[in-house]
Amino acid sequence: MSESPGEHLLVDLDASQRRAVIEPAVPLAILAPAGSGKTRVLTRRIAYQCSTETIEPSHVLALTFTRKAAGELRSRLRRLGVREGLTAGTFHAVALAQLRAHHEHRGSSMPGLLDRKARILAPLIGAKRGPQLSIAITEVAGEIEWAQARLVGPAAYVEAATSAGRTPTMAVERVADVYRKYQDEKRKRHVIDFDDLVRLCAHVLDTDAEFAATQRWRFRHFFVDEFQDVSRAQLRLLRSWIGERDDLCVVGDPDQAIYSFAGADPGYLTRFDEHFAGGRTVRLDVNYRSTPEIVDAARAVLPRRERAQVHAVGSPGPPPTVTRFADADAEAKGIVRALHTANSPQRPWSSMAVLYRVNAQSAAFEESLRRSGIPFRVRGDAAFLDRPEVKLALDALDHLVASTPGREFSEHLDDLVLDAAEDSDDRRSHREAVAQLGREYLTVTSGRSTLSGFLDFLHTSLRGQDDGGIATDAVDLLTFHRAKGLEWDTVFVAGLEKGLVPISHASGDSAALDEERRLLYVGLSRAQRELHVSWAAQRDRGARVSTRTPSPYLAEIERAIRGAVEPPIDVEVNRRNARQAKVALDSLSDSELSPLDRQLFDALVDWRRDVARAAGVPAYVVFDNKALRAVAGARPTTGSALLAVPGVGPVKLERYGAALLEIVSESENAAP
Repeated sequence: MSESPGEHLLVDLDASQRRAVIEPAVPLAILAPAGSGKTRVLTRRIAYQCSTETIEPSHVLALTFTRKAAGELRSRLRRLGVREGLTAGTFHAVALAQLRAHHEHRGSSMPGLLDRKARILAPLIGAKRGPQLSIAITEVAGEIEWAQARLVGPAAYVEAATSAGRTPTMAVERVADVYRKYQDEKRKRHVIDFDDLVRLCAHVLDTDAEFAATQRWRFRHFFVDEFQDVSRAQLRLLRSWIGERDDLCVVGDPDQAIYSFAGADPGYLTRFDEHFAGGRTVRLDVNYRSTPEIVDAARAVLPRRERAQVHAVGSPGPPPTVTRFADADAEAKGIVRALHTANSPQRPWSSMAVLYRVNAQSAAFEESLRRSGIPFRVRGDAAFLDRPEVKLALDALDHLVASTPGREFSEHLDDLVLDAAEDSDDRRSHREAVAQLGREYLTVTSGRSTLSGFLDFLHTSLRGQDDGGIATDAVDLLTFHRAKGLEWDTVFVAGLEKGLVPISHASGDSAALDEERRLLYVGLSRAQRELHVSWAAQRDRGARVSTRTPSPYLAEIERAIRGAVEPPIDVEVNRRNARQAKVALDSLSDSELSPLDRQLFDALVDWRRDVARAAGVPAYVVFDNKALRAVAGARPTTGSALLAVPGVGPVKLERYGAALLEIVSESENAAP
């Protein structure tokens, strides 16, 4: 008996993948968790429908977010027998091609394409040339891109940015003014930028019926990859392409929705049926990338209400590890030692990566790797010394040295950090990294130091390899954001401390904290065979040593490693516990605590609230009121003294001890 059409495309698929490929309903959303074979399912569905003559390749438009993804999709389809006719590309590339076709058809002049916003923004911002201008351009360009992704023009920017909680360094009114002038200048020069491509193509399709009919005849079957990253502007263009039809299939993972800062809206995927009438959703439920231990640990940090069941079918592997290091330098050196140990002919350097939350964290790893002789590359970002934030920090240090020549170099390093107190997280963290390197320089020179000597030290210590992603045998260094879509045999996830994971500016914002969880999940889920996470109990900030608290998400990773089962969420019980905790707190009498102790207790309660909120657990799970009252009364100053306080055991001492001792110390210093 002959095989039915397309059956050969289904034989190596699991049940959920097969269901997603053959599902006849449209519009269709396929939810594909990390490692579940998203690209395989997307290409098989296209190939299957072509094989069964449900669709014609020449009428297919497959949309991706990168040229690399589009190329991979075309390559896989060719191997599956779909060799001609299909169009695959990014939203911007397809929009550009259609706009060119429209202008050629109308005999009009196509505006020039502006490759870099900086050419127009630089004179509008008005700062003098240098790293300060580079950072300002980057920030304003980011705000304009966010606004354009959300279809927000200059007149509506201030209100939209304020409502969304945008906090650019430049005042939002000033950003709006630059945005308006930028748009005016583009019109004068007869140029458009990449974000204009999406908006203008949608406008042409919506206003030119003849052109729209031509494009809708050509493209009848639509497939979209990474749909959780679609913005409002891209959704509008997609709707303009589709028109009144419904032949749409999208693939994405809401657990990897990490680009809201750029205007992406995962709600188009998670509420697919609301945005596309009659839409159906199917879910893939098997992870083929990682060991069961890694899958459990990674999924443990996702927002609990969003977690779906995912099974790992790979062979069991070593449990993920959680390591506490004394400080950031010890963390970098410890990870480098582990890389040395792991390296073998079967596990080359390129099979390993070090991931972190913010760019500035790369400095310590660049230095340690260079000294150890391990080849490395900084993926997707400039190496530390080439970043505008670092150049700005060095310019600031140069100014401090020149303006106050009588001060010690160590004092200039302190001032460098103090002057950054109100800066953005990224700029401040780069200044702190420069100051930390300055402290290392002082130890090398026995205190004898000059700025020129420090610069020589930096260029010698951080002369790394940034090969722009060329495939060489080198350890990868990159942020969680840059790691999305990649994978390695062995992954080290560093700096899991409160203030970094979750990032400090996400505090108190539930949506932002949820995205921080998903971002950490992206980092953890890159590992195939081995996963190692770590945090540092201290980080240097110039002369000041900052005591660090482990990320609240570490408790969930450790619970998953132990195989502990989380209790089900009981909303009513949580509310009742919250009410009881409030009653207990309100019932405290002045006789139980002195006024100073009561102030310390209040500070401890505030800290507990933040930790509990970030971890998504009731406050009493961190510490109950009785334990915090005991800490406030005892005022311990050492770990052993804190361990003696009722309600503080070894586990909580390890997890929260440094933070509690820091709060007690701050209370002592503030006492009259």
